[in-house]
Amino acid sequence: MALLRKINRFLLVLLVLLVSLLLHSTVLRASTRPRPSDHRKSLGGAAQVSPVGASEPDNVIPVIICASEERTGATMATINSIISNTDASVFFYIVTLRDAVKLTRRYIEKTKLKGIQYKILEFNPMVLQGKVKPDSSRPDLLHPLNFVRFYLPLLDLNHKRVIYLDDDVIVQGDINDLFNVKLKPGHAAAFATDCDLPSTHEMVRSIGMQTSYMGFLDYRKQEVKDLGINPRDCSFNPGVFVADMKEWKKQKITKQLEKWMEENFRQNIYSSAMAGGVATPPMLIVFHDTYTRLDPLWHVRHLGWSPDARYSESFLQEAHLLHWNGPFKPWNYPAVHLDLWERWFVPDPSGKFSLAQRDVDS
Repeated sequence: MALLRKINRFLLVLLVLLVSLLLHSTVLRASTRPRPSDHRKSLGGAAQVSPVGASEPDNVIPVIICASEERTGATMATINSIISNTDASVFFYIVTLRDAVKLTRRYIEKTKLKGIQYKILEFNPMVLQGKVKPDSSRPDLLHPLNFVRFYLPLLDLNHKRVIYLDDDVIVQGDINDLFNVKLKPGHAAAFATDCDLPSTHEMVRSIGMQTSYMGFLDYRKQEVKDLGINPRDCSFNPGVFVADMKEWKKQKITKQLEKWMEENFRQNIYSSAMAGGVATPPMLIVFHDTYTRLDPLWHVRHLGWSPDARYSESFLQEAHLLHWNGPFKPWNYPAVHLDLWERWFVPDPSGKFSLAQRDVDS
């Protein structure tokens, strides 16, 4: 009888150990099982983002740039110029539409850019419903990706600050210097104004570019008058800026921008023909007198506004960043200062993106 009790106790202990081992194994599998891929995030029911590529590393310079299907080669030239002129670790968030995701990834993986750190994000243009009218003389300015700069928080980036760049820029300086610009307390972004650089004044006058709020807002509308903004105040170009994400969210910048987009949709408070597009005026309104000024050499622009007006070569060599804003892009023909853009061009492995001027010159 005593022997039977010992055997029963032994079997009980063995059973407890076995059950414990099974439970431990189950917990271990649950804790180490990979989570389902969050391939598509719903952003407030308005926009969606699809992460592709590497995961975000720490201690990098995050650069946001868009890549439309028809201008992917422009984006790659910008990226190439950045990584070629810095020793800093740069992480690229390449925002595109669904039709260009595969093209963008292939452009990177099949060229010299295959070593860059990046993530491809898919932007849902449905976020723009009821906010943008198809009334521009330049339809390219109504491309959904032109408004990505309004929706930085929707990209769900885990960075305190980011750099936003248009796809028609070339960076000649060290992007680390731009990233480390000191923003004034309470400022959500830093831009370069249109009035700070004397070397550009003659060219700006010669091509009739607007450098004040009068050139972007319709001051005949009461909504604009009520803003209390002097029409002679200097404007800025939002194609290049540094953003403080904490301040951006705190001040609800995206909501403010959407408010003015919707107001224009109803009232036409800024003419797309007069402003050369509809992405700049909301930024001018929301950031009026509340932005830090960048060194103007970090945004030398208007290179795309005339096929003839040129800057001096010595001045362009000093510039840290060149911007071909305007209709005359350096990958097309005619355009000015092509050599400064073409040196960073990365041939498209798919053959879809080509340099139009080469055909003309041949």
